[in-house]
Amino acid sequence: MKLEMKDQPGQLVAALQPISAVGGNIIAVIHQREPHAATEVLDVQIVLELPEGRLEKLLALLRQQGVKVVRIGEERLLYESTLIMIGHLMHTDISDTVDRIDTTGSAEVTELSLIMPAIDSPSSARITIRSTTRAEMERAIRILRKVAEQKDILIIEPLEGI
Repeated sequence: MKLEMKDQPGQLVAALQPISAVGGNIIAVIHQREPHAATEVLDVQIVLELPEGRLEKLLALLRQQGVKVVRIGEERLLYESTLIMIGHLMHTDISDTVDRIDTTGSAEVTELSLIMPAIDSPSSARITIRSTTRAEMERAIRILRKVAEQKDILIIEPLEGI
């Protein structure tokens, strides 16, 4: 959810309380204040889990708090992990490696950045995987490890916590 509210003390708390009141679980709050901004409006993005059927009640409570809901979107891939792969990635069919993760249905490769210094030299890639749950992320990383072992690829994992 992306919210707009007055940039004054207490407004963020006023926006978060209704989420708790309807049984929601706040996963992340992204709030960046521009120190020199001339506006009195604050943009806040909130990632949350909400029980089925509670969205309308939440929206009504937010309106009562004077919080404007600018955007609502469903994000199904909530967990992210970035790893490095080193080896002959192109020669061992990197698209097959990506497909093995993507076919799980609950994890996907969302970013892939490849560097190939020379045709006969090992290449390296930064790969970002997103998944629906922490368990599915762990499963996707296990798949990547197995593929890496089969294809003689070095995996440096994860660059950040899941």
